[in-house]
Amino acid sequence: MAPSDLSVTCSDLSFTWPDGTVVLDGLDLAVGPGRTGIVGLNGSGKSTLIRLIAGELTPTAGTVRVAGETGYLPQNLTLDTALRADEALGIAVPRAALRAIEAGDPGEEHFAAVGDDWDIEERALATLDQLGLGHIGLDRTVGELSGGESVLLRLAALLLRRPGVLLLDEPTNHLDLAARHRLYEAVASWRGVLIIAGHDRELLELVDRIGDLRDGGVHWYGGGFSAYREALATGQEAARRSVRAAEAEVRRQKRELAEAQEKLARRVRYGRTMYENKREPRIVMNTRKRAQQVSAAKHRGTHTARLESARERLEEAAGAVRDDAEIRVDLPHTAVPPGRTVLALREVRLRYGARVPEFTVRGPERIALTGRNGAGKSTLLRTIAGELEPLAGEVRAEVQSRYLPQRLDLLDDRLSVAENVARYAPSATGNRIRARLARFLFRGARADQPAGTLSGGERFRATLAALMLAEPAPQLLLLDEPANNLDLSGVEQLTAALESYEGALIVAAHDLPFLRGLGITRWLRLDGELAEVAPEDV
Repeated sequence: MAPSDLSVTCSDLSFTWPDGTVVLDGLDLAVGPGRTGIVGLNGSGKSTLIRLIAGELTPTAGTVRVAGETGYLPQNLTLDTALRADEALGIAVPRAALRAIEAGDPGEEHFAAVGDDWDIEERALATLDQLGLGHIGLDRTVGELSGGESVLLRLAALLLRRPGVLLLDEPTNHLDLAARHRLYEAVASWRGVLIIAGHDRELLELVDRIGDLRDGGVHWYGGGFSAYREALATGQEAARRSVRAAEAEVRRQKRELAEAQEKLARRVRYGRTMYENKREPRIVMNTRKRAQQVSAAKHRGTHTARLESARERLEEAAGAVRDDAEIRVDLPHTAVPPGRTVLALREVRLRYGARVPEFTVRGPERIALTGRNGAGKSTLLRTIAGELEPLAGEVRAEVQSRYLPQRLDLLDDRLSVAENVARYAPSATGNRIRARLARFLFRGARADQPAGTLSGGERFRATLAALMLAEPAPQLLLLDEPANNLDLSGVEQLTAALESYEGALIVAAHDLPFLRGLGITRWLRLDGELAEVAPEDV
């Protein structure tokens, strides 16, 4: 198909899970050629929408029409570890046929298997090389690859197929910096329809427009992420001005209604005095009384209608203001004096081979830990946290530390959010725990919600609350890919929460905009050996 003929159209699209949870209700969406980003809060339906377009889910109502072959890269990719690379790429059959022909077997089935793909092996190797996978070749198995390499291998298979419509769901979640940049290059050069659901700000800078999935509809913004944020900020400021104007109008209408009621009350008192004193004929007074009653009802109705109209405008204006609440944390006991030694490592050899000759953290430093997937970043954090013993060397933590793993498995799913926090702060009263949880957006009954029922973003907030509210207060926080699986609002909430933290911080992450937002003071790279790097070299 010609690029201009490619499209995705969703009409009156609805989807409800078997348990009755409504995800999408009457959604309309039309996407043509170009790069489109889909953003939204966790639970807004981004992944569900992508899966509906990919044909992995069936709509409860409405239709999905895709003009063009579809390729889909899911958020949680699972590949058979026994597959060879050429099988995962979908070229094993034509590749074997080529080998048979080259060996002198003229069977028609071999020529049929090859078709027009006589250069399929060369194209496959070139695609792997483009994505930084040239070293794996075509005969290694998926089980020999890292998680990030598996994602890139699946992307390579899609690029080889050249589908007209490509769907990517949170494609950078498990990719290191080098792999992310190769994905960015592939996205920048894509021709056709490309739809990306995600929160990677650098990736979203590459799109032509962004659809914000919110309140059951899609709000469109032209350009990449920076343009989206600017337009959103401008729109929100206008919405807040409208709210202030609507509030002022409601106050004015209330005041006018009160003044009108007072004026009518004076007329009623005057009429009653006239009637009681019989200063006019009874028939005249009765006629005047009825006229005043009609006029009063009409006057009161007019002012009441105006007040109700003003209230409706206020409600409409308030609805346009987003309520992406911020985490607010006050943690004075986490402060570390400048220059105080917080952590020291000497001649440490980690499991799986990485080395740390010497590493010292002093005062409230904020350290970014970078490096390729599999380099040992998580192993280093777990070793510092005391979960793993080093093979050699010394690890000495001088302050209380807490470790937030990627898996977010610190919570007991059977306990409520409040009960989980109480495990880490046993001396705190129930009221104190709830007051502190409210700052992490768990207010009222939400603090009693079982941990096993929390969404990904809620689980992260609950885990972060348990760590940061722990007693004694942690003066060293170790965070392993904390922004993974958080929506854009969640990343901003996390950044705001960490702004209040006054202790030392070591964060392993591949999301550079997120790291820069934390006010990092030192950048480290683990690549066989831990070394300090300049920010521009990350």
